Amino acid sequence: MPEKKGPLRVGVVGTGAFGRNHARVYRDLAAEATQNVQFTGIVDADTSRGRVIAGEFATQAFGSVAELVAAGVDAVSVAVPTVAHLVVARELMQAGVDVLVEKPLAVSLAEADELAAVAKRHGRVVQVGHLERFNPAVRATLPRLKRPMFFEAHRLSVFTPRSLDVDVVLDLMIHDIDIVLTLAQSPVKEVRAVGLPILSRKVDIANVRLEFESGCVANFTASRVSTERVRKLRFFQPKQYVSLDFSRQDVLVLTVDNNAAPDDDPFNPAAMVTNALPGITPFKPKVEQQEPLKAELQSFLDSVRTRSMPVVSLEHGRNALAVALEIVEAIADHSRRAHLDELTGGVS
Repeated sequence: MPEKKGPLRVGVVGTGAFGRNHARVYRDLAAEATQNVQFTGIVDADTSRGRVIAGEFATQAFGSVAELVAAGVDAVSVAVPTVAHLVVARELMQAGVDVLVEKPLAVSLAEADELAAVAKRHGRVVQVGHLERFNPAVRATLPRLKRPMFFEAHRLSVFTPRSLDVDVVLDLMIHDIDIVLTLAQSPVKEVRAVGLPILSRKVDIANVRLEFESGCVANFTASRVSTERVRKLRFFQPKQYVSLDFSRQDVLVLTVDNNAAPDDDPFNPAAMVTNALPGITPFKPKVEQQEPLKAELQSFLDSVRTRSMPVVSLEHGRNALAVALEIVEAIADHSRRAHLDELTGGVS
């Protein structure tokens, strides 16, 4: 299929918390002449909210996906609840529209495979909305990747009533699952997990340990009932420690200095003044600050225009979903073995 010329006509289906931000960024891209983007419209099941969002972002509200397609849209962000991803994305792809499907890709691997089959049958570009791939801190870290052997991920949020159709693994932890799978580059060998529902009927806090075939180990903690907001990933590789702060878009690298004398006195006051960690060289890579969502949507539209494989493909989205669902099952199994279901009323 040849590269598309002329303006890309874009839209959003679902204008909740995520969809509203997609609409905002599309509005901003449409205002930049160099982007060659036209924000065609939005669709929301709540038509009154749809009209409000359309008015706020200078576009048109449509009553259905079919109406948006009829308006001549080329590419659409699908930001409806996960349970509706397949139905909405399939309708769009069958009509010849490329899609960005928010994470998690689907509610099951069978639905993910159906999305892939439809995309292949209709020659559609599909990108999965794993936003942290486009975080400048991640991009600054990738060139420094050697052989990570231990990851520690923390993703904590204050409770909100959004995204309660899925548990905290599919809501929050899946971001870090995708990043760690990308960095570890190894199949998962073993999953151990524990989780509890706290303020909803689904798991709201979870702790997970993954072991990879390479011998790498990753620990994940995710909570949507925290008193603070934390988005951090740390990993160790030979002679190096790397710390990423997703929220601050910041990276710190600590490297063992092979030139340090073996008999250096770590308690030497002079050494402690010049280097708080004797024998360790700290370094902060340059991070080009950018809104990850804008970078994600620009990347998606580049793939649409050039008919190229997205940075976060259907395969990537399916891989992250497969591990997440394995974690969900491990949590349920642990709950049964520990008789936690008797205390919590069951985990749905």
